[in-house]
Amino acid sequence: MRKSSRALTASVVVKATLLTAGTIAGLVIQAAPASADELICGQWVRGAILDKFKSMGGTDSPLGCPTTEERRTPDGRGYYSHFQGGSIYWSAQTGAHPVWGAIRDKWASSGWEAGKLGFPVEDELPNPDGEGRRQRFEGGTFYWHPTKTNGAHAMLGRIGQLWGEYGWEGGAFGYPVTDEMAVPNVAAAGNGIGQLFERGQRIVWSPGNPNAYETCTSECVGYTGYPNTSWVDRTEVYKNLATGKRSVHVSPTAAGYKDADSNFDELWRQVWNRTPYPVDMSQTQVNTVAKQLWCHALYAYDIPIKGHLGGDTWDLEMWKPDVPWNDVIDPQKVLQNRCLNNVQ
Repeated sequence: MRKSSRALTASVVVKATLLTAGTIAGLVIQAAPASADELICGQWVRGAILDKFKSMGGTDSPLGCPTTEERRTPDGRGYYSHFQGGSIYWSAQTGAHPVWGAIRDKWASSGWEAGKLGFPVEDELPNPDGEGRRQRFEGGTFYWHPTKTNGAHAMLGRIGQLWGEYGWEGGAFGYPVTDEMAVPNVAAAGNGIGQLFERGQRIVWSPGNPNAYETCTSECVGYTGYPNTSWVDRTEVYKNLATGKRSVHVSPTAAGYKDADSNFDELWRQVWNRTPYPVDMSQTQVNTVAKQLWCHALYAYDIPIKGHLGGDTWDLEMWKPDVPWNDVIDPQKVLQNRCLNNVQ
């Protein structure tokens, strides 16, 4: 891709008796650049970077004039040229791609190509909404929207994968509004990573912990919604990445402990208000989660000093069997299975 030969394109025949050594040296130093390179706005633009620049419209493109000559990246993997309106980066693995605007600013602040995003692997693209933009890099994708994101934010790894399963920026979570950040006590598993989204939810990842929720005893990913309803304060959904097991954890309000058993349909609606419904949830899983929820609501007694019967969080495990309704409402059976907690 890089600097082509500087050899003269035509043989120069000179008579040694008429030329001094100094004159010959001067001819070599002043050799013109190869035809693949062009002097534009006083800067040499070369190879694949030049080809990309021309394909975009050259100086009439948003990039404008080059402001530097082509330079090698510090890691030695590629080359770049800066322009008035952005940059073009090239590597043998990714090709040449322009980077500009808010996405370039965020990429630069995260370490350029030496950061965890690496080199760009495609040009910036418009999102289906016609307003936002995205650009894919080796390590993830930056997303930007003029009013919804407060700058550009990268979607990476497991968090980005789960976000994509729910429809990317056009899905249940909307655009990312923060970068990834450290989050304490993910699924009672200790520290993890989280990211906030346009519609108020948070997607989280945890390496796991033996003392965590069963779904997070090893690596897990999930999300937290904040229903903001009278009976439900928080709804969490987790998936274990090794076993595929999923669970729902409902944190009731004080009114929820007291009154949620008065209307099951309303309780179910509140659990999923502002919280994405789990994707690919089978009817059997819906049934067992609903029955466990109803059992917890029915038996949410306040025991002095010890707290609420069944705990302060209603843990609903999708892998539990779909038992008859009597098993989750009959006091004797509930005493034995503890809202299916003791049922495998």
